[in-house]
Amino acid sequence: MSVVPGIMVGMTQSTVDALHTLAREYLPQEIAERWIGLLRPGLRLEKAEGAGSVVGRLGGLPGLPEGEEWPVWEGHGPLAFVASLDCAALPSGALDIAMPTDGTLVFFYFDGQLDDGCAVVDPGEPDSWAGARVLYIPAGVPVAERTAPEGIQPYPEVPLTARAETTAPHLWHPVVYREFAPMPDDHPVWDEDFQEALGDHFGGTEHRIGGHAHPVQGEVETEVAHGALGNPPWNDPRIKEEALRWVLLAQFDSDNDADMMWGDCGALYWLIRPEDLAERRFDRAMFTWQCC
Repeated sequence: MSVVPGIMVGMTQSTVDALHTLAREYLPQEIAERWIGLLRPGLRLEKAEGAGSVVGRLGGLPGLPEGEEWPVWEGHGPLAFVASLDCAALPSGALDIAMPTDGTLVFFYFDGQLDDGCAVVDPGEPDSWAGARVLYIPAGVPVAERTAPEGIQPYPEVPLTARAETTAPHLWHPVVYREFAPMPDDHPVWDEDFQEALGDHFGGTEHRIGGHAHPVQGEVETEVAHGALGNPPWNDPRIKEEALRWVLLAQFDSDNDADMMWGDCGALYWLIRPEDLAERRFDRAMFTWQCC
């Protein structure tokens, strides 16, 4: 199996998985098996209804430790609270990344409430990185619910449940190039029927933990890698190599129930290097976002 460096291997994927079936239907046998080797497990987050186990929530108000300041983008203002995840409740054993098994992850983003969307958080602009934050609160640390700062309207609270799913790399993800290079224009992986079948299978972006990101536009790993390298020319070969070092931590889609709309039906993405994830260095996570 081809994997991102630093990702744990050893998961078992069912041979009847829908993506396996799809690949074997549309791709030549040898190509299909290699593409299947690029699939990774993720957790799909959905609105918790009925008896579903709650693993986190969108919106509402965050619980923060005493002395932990509400995140602020200096010169712009406080960030909005997007989501929190109870790591102990997440079925993280289904993932191939070293997610915490306890504690809480809390996500904040400067969503434009204070400036009508003028300031943009961009991985290529280091001065803007403070506009997106992820905090890790270790288990056992007392927290208290915080009132939102003046000017920030909290999003409606939506409880979330999680289910394991298999995820596929984006069409132009560097891991695809690495596996199949050189790739002529008529390579089977780029076949329109195969790509259309993939689009029908996923049906759009979603809330997700781990696995491959589901971008609205181009591959988010490349956007983050470009910024992490200091914005070299886009044809710099280091970008593809750097992109392979980043994995999806979380993505949050636009959500009607939470009254969240990121641009034009967009999504927020937090990525992290596996070694930083293992060391709980969430301050080193990087953010990007995309919309239609």
